[in-house]
Amino acid sequence: MDSKSKWNTKYKERMNDLKEPVPNPRLKNQSAYLKGGTALDLACGLGGNSLFLARMNYQVHAVDISDVAISYVRDQADQDHLKIQAQVCDLTELNNPFWVNQNFDLVVISYYLDRSLFSMVKSLIKEGGYFFMETFYQSPNTGNQGVSNQYKLNPKELLDEFNNWDVLFFDENEQESIQTIFCQKR
Repeated sequence: MDSKSKWNTKYKERMNDLKEPVPNPRLKNQSAYLKGGTALDLACGLGGNSLFLARMNYQVHAVDISDVAISYVRDQADQDHLKIQAQVCDLTELNNPFWVNQNFDLVVISYYLDRSLFSMVKSLIKEGGYFFMETFYQSPNTGNQGVSNQYKLNPKELLDEFNNWDVLFFDENEQESIQTIFCQKR
């Protein structure tokens, strides 16, 4: 099964039980820094972060490989009159034309890891803009989790990758095996 089909199936299943998508709680905890502007939500899924950011006065560009997810995000944005431009995009192909010559006040990635995106993300964020990322990492307590090690960060990897940015929040939760960073471009 290809990636698009896999994620379409997963999102269809999730939508059966979903009342409303919720934002990442650690992103929500950074609300004091979220003053509006433009945001890019990479691998947005069913749009919990996108919807939250749009309500925080961001004009959000939301992308995901799943047309099921993107359709859902568009419907939610229309229903709630939110400024979200959602589009299908395979992040492994990095030929999305709207990224050319664009800069964002905030870029968000939750539970998606493609290290080749790091340099692109750094170039897309305006000076003084923010980056939030959370995903699995190889913690001492890491069990199988159903996630291959190639899709898990190394310990402190995000700190090392963004070492010349102002790190406003960093956490490695060993129980959940997740790593989170919220940082600002100097």
